[in-house]
Amino acid sequence: MSIMRSGGRPADLANVPNGVRPSMLDWLRKHKQTEQAIRRFWGVVLISALDELLERTDAQYGVDVFWKAFLANRTGYRIGIPTVPLADLYEGCRNNLVSRGGEVRLRATIRGIEISEGAISGVAFESGEVFRADYYVAAVPQDTLLELLPAEVVAGQPAFENLKQLKTCPITGVHFWFDRVVMDEPFLTLVDTTTQWIFNKNLLYGGDSAGGNERGAGQYLQLVISASYDLVQKSRQEIIDLCLQEVRRAIPAAREAKLVKSTVIKETAATFSPEPGCDRWRPGAVSPVRGLFLAGDWTATGWPATMEGAVRSGYLAAEALTDADGRGESFLRADLPVEGISKFFAGRARQ
Repeated sequence: MSIMRSGGRPADLANVPNGVRPSMLDWLRKHKQTEQAIRRFWGVVLISALDELLERTDAQYGVDVFWKAFLANRTGYRIGIPTVPLADLYEGCRNNLVSRGGEVRLRATIRGIEISEGAISGVAFESGEVFRADYYVAAVPQDTLLELLPAEVVAGQPAFENLKQLKTCPITGVHFWFDRVVMDEPFLTLVDTTTQWIFNKNLLYGGDSAGGNERGAGQYLQLVISASYDLVQKSRQEIIDLCLQEVRRAIPAAREAKLVKSTVIKETAATFSPEPGCDRWRPGAVSPVRGLFLAGDWTATGWPATMEGAVRSGYLAAEALTDADGRGESFLRADLPVEGISKFFAGRARQ
């Protein structure tokens, strides 16, 4: 109700000292949420949505998730889950670019970004080739950008130097292939476990087990664990044993099934941390280097490290680039409209 009545902008998160808001955990406790409600409701949603623990999350970002996904618009809760492997999605993007006259180079490692007199002059490849263009968009993680830029440019520009203040969060993916079908649901959410989400990849891929057993011969499950700090130092086998135990506890049919194959993928710096005060370090799309524009969920999108935030960063970079080119096109999509009783409360909150 505090989120609803304030139109997603609670008064106790506005005009805070130094612009550093409290953590989501502190804010929930202030609003008298029980520890069980925090662990089994708020945490279940927010740790997955923001890839961060509640005690390390800016409260406004946690509020934003519930306002935009559940309260402001009746369709805001809907999410998309790919029904094809991600490689197929990327191939569609490549084909679209090529059809418009673009070129996509794969396995083309960048050695560094060349800067001359405050402007970007080229991008050097490991092959020795230097690519030159009118404008450039860097859409790499913030740590990678700092490695590509000349050290003296980073040291001389606060917008780049401040990126060192952004912390990162890990995500761990665990993949299990069983010798039989053990799960009928498209996905499951677990509580009070290390495992957070279980995705039925056979069902989501329309029966294609994506590299596991042949169609119909078994089942491929993917487990996702966000903010997986406790797993970073664990061995692959320790993680498999822990997650397999939790899967078999949650899914009775898995108890008799044979685990045919398994793998663990750790992304130790999967996203930036939406910690209190992080907005101070996030740069806009226009970089201090002329001709170089920035995209990535870590830029100043107004959103945390989500796919929506990443998409917004691309739109903002495209707008900035066309502004520099004298065309000034608009690409950013508006948020879903606020409707119903939420619109009433949001209107009152703005008065």
